Amino acid sequence: MPAAIIGLLFDEVFERLFYNPICIAIALIVFGVAFIAIEDRRRKPTKEKNSQITYKDAFIIGIFQLIAAIFPGTSRSGATIIGGLLIGLSRPNAADFTFYLAIPTMFGASLLKLIKFGLNFTGAELAILLVGMAVSFIVSLFVIKFLLNYIKKHNFKVFGYYRIILGLIVLAYFLLK
Repeated sequence: MPAAIIGLLFDEVFERLFYNPICIAIALIVFGVAFIAIEDRRRKPTKEKNSQITYKDAFIIGIFQLIAAIFPGTSRSGATIIGGLLIGLSRPNAADFTFYLAIPTMFGASLLKLIKFGLNFTGAELAILLVGMAVSFIVSLFVIKFLLNYIKKHNFKVFGYYRIILGLIVLAYFLLK
């Protein structure tokens, strides 16, 4: 809910202020450092199952999703996983909840973009859009299954290092350009 409300009200402001390569690079680096720092200080999780997540927990994770909505380069799933880890969710539980949370968020964001674009598609454009959506959905199922299995056995440090390296490359490219 936080991301939906704030996103609807301030989407254009956020795009104008933060949707540029330097902000994206900084967000990549900051959240990469956050992943590593959180993994280094991890305590034993207090919530192993989705049924243990309270409304308060869900709201806090929603605030982290809002951060991703504001700052491009901040992975929505990465931000919500960080939020989940900080409030005591296990890695698999945080990832599960993040993927469940993605469904209404992606649907809402896609609907908003469609409305902004205008719903006047040609038949060919509509067919391409529907095929693209179907392929994306099928690929997402495989990717999510892979990621959930990976998360059960590994921590998020490698993802943190990847984000830092990518952020530094993007930053160097646009500063030296």
